[in-house]
Order: sequence, then structure tokens, then C-alpha cells
Amino acid sequence: MADRDAAPGAPGAPAAPAGVALVITPVAVPAPLAATCAIAKVRVDVVPTDVGAVAVCRDSSGSAPRDAAIAVSRLLKGVPVVLLQKSGGRATASRWMDGEEGEKLSAGLALNGAPEVVEDLLLGTTTAADVPGVVSSVGMSRFRALRVLAASARANRR
Repeated sequence: MADRDAAPGAPGAPAAPAGVALVITPVAVPAPLAATCAIAKVRVDVVPTDVGAVAVCRDSSGSAPRDAAIAVSRLLKGVPVVLLQKSGGRATASRWMDGEEGEKLSAGLALNGAPEVVEDLLLGTTTAADVPGVVSSVGMSRFRALRVLAASARANRR
């Protein structure tokens, strides 16, 4: 059994994730973002934060994080998102809008003022499944996703 309080690399410590990719959005709640990702076939777990929903990529290898950032930023037309990645002990950040990568950002500055859960996810000290209110795009049918989006649109009109 892994000791969550053990130092990384110490006996009994949890294995550090191979890589982590987060797409930080200003979407207020996780369900509509997860539904949008399900329709686009982007495999993410979406966690709520005080500043917006964060899509945690199920696949952080190869071009998968970049593909997720492209898809999410296209789906949220005109709304900038930030792709925050950690691989091999190095964190990177970039701004995306309308499917196009914009400027590279300092990962430290991207994390400055971010909710603690974002840093915890990036460092691997917590997983998306550990965060209350997580919604996954994985296994969400197209019909269910459309219902979630319709309900969200109705709620926004009130």
C-alpha cells in the first residue's frame, strides 16, 4: 500500500505520474465542458475550481494534450484556454484560442493565483477522481452530452 505522505521516490511512495496535461478554462461548471468534450471525443475528467472548470487529459502522451487544447479551444470559440503540462519534471504552459496556439507562458506565472487543486493535479499529489464534483467525458453518450448542454443552455437563459 502506497503512503501518500512519503517523499516522491521513497519506498512506499505513490508512483509519480508519467505526465500530466490540464486544459484550464473559464467554464463555470464541469458538466457542460465534459459534455462538449464527449461530443468531440476528447477523453478528459473535468474538475470544478473557483476560477473555472479544468479538463484533466486521460492521455498525456504524444500529441494528445495538444489535440485536447485544439479541440477545447475550438469548441469554446473566442474564449482563451491554457494548456498546462508536466512531463519529466518540467512544466510548460501555453495559451490557446479558436484551435490555435498563442503565446507560450511561464508555467509558474500560469499557476500564480490558480486554485490549489490545479497545482495538486499538476504535481500528481491528487487525481481528478479525488476531487469532489468531477465529471468525466469518458463513457458519456452523445445523447447524454446533448441533454447536459441543453439543460445548461436553459439554465443560462433564466
